[in-house]
Amino acid sequence: MNVDFTGILAQVFLLAPPILLALTVHEASHGLVAWWRGDPTARLAGRLTLNPLRHLDPVGTLVFFISAMAGAGFGWAKPVPVNLANLRNPRRDVIWVSAAGPAANILAAIVLALLLNSLLSLGAAREEHWWLPLLHMLNLGVQVNVVLACFNLIPLPPLDGSGILSGFLPPRAAARYQSLGRYGFFILLALLFLPRMIPGLPDPIHFLVVYPATTLIDLLLPWWR
Repeated sequence: MNVDFTGILAQVFLLAPPILLALTVHEASHGLVAWWRGDPTARLAGRLTLNPLRHLDPVGTLVFFISAMAGAGFGWAKPVPVNLANLRNPRRDVIWVSAAGPAANILAAIVLALLLNSLLSLGAAREEHWWLPLLHMLNLGVQVNVVLACFNLIPLPPLDGSGILSGFLPPRAAARYQSLGRYGFFILLALLFLPRMIPGLPDPIHFLVVYPATTLIDLLLPWWR
C-alpha cells in the first residue's frame, strides 16, 4: 500500500493554523469572560493569552488533526480553570463563561469568511497560485471554527453546552447533571459510533453538530460545496 506522505504533510500544513487558532480563541475566551465576571483564576494561570502552547492538550490536538483529515474535526484543548465561587453571580455567569468559547469560534468563523470572500471577490484565486494555500487555510478555518463551536454546544458534561444548561437548573440538579462528566468521554464515543454500527439508531451528533454546522457554513461560504 502506497502512502502519500507529501499529501499528508500538505494537509497538516494547511490544518495547523486553523486548528491552533480555533482552540486558542476558544479557551482564551472562556478565561477572559470568567475574569470579566470576577474570577482571576485563568489570568493567574497564564491562560489569557493567544499563545497556543498554553492551551494545547497533546492528545486532544492529535485527535483534532486526525478527525479533521477524515472530514470531521473533533478535538479538545486543556480546559481553562474557572473557580465558580469567584464569579459575581455563579448561576448566571457560568452561562456566559460556558458560551464564550463557542461564541468566539463563531465570531472567528465570520471574520475568516469575510476575509476569504473578499479575497475571492478581488480575484485572488485567479491571479497568483501562491494565494491558494492561504485561501485553503481560510476555508478550513471557517469550517473548523464552526464545527468546534457546534460540537462544544452538545449538552454533555464536560462540554460547554452542559455549562450553559447547568445555569438554568436548580443547584442540586445542576450538580447531579455535571457529575455525568466522569462518563462524558464514553457517552460521546457511544453517540459517535453506535449510530454507524446499529442501523436505524438515532444519530444525535448529526442533529446537534453536523446539520447546524453545515447550515452555518453554507451561509458563510455558499459556494463551499
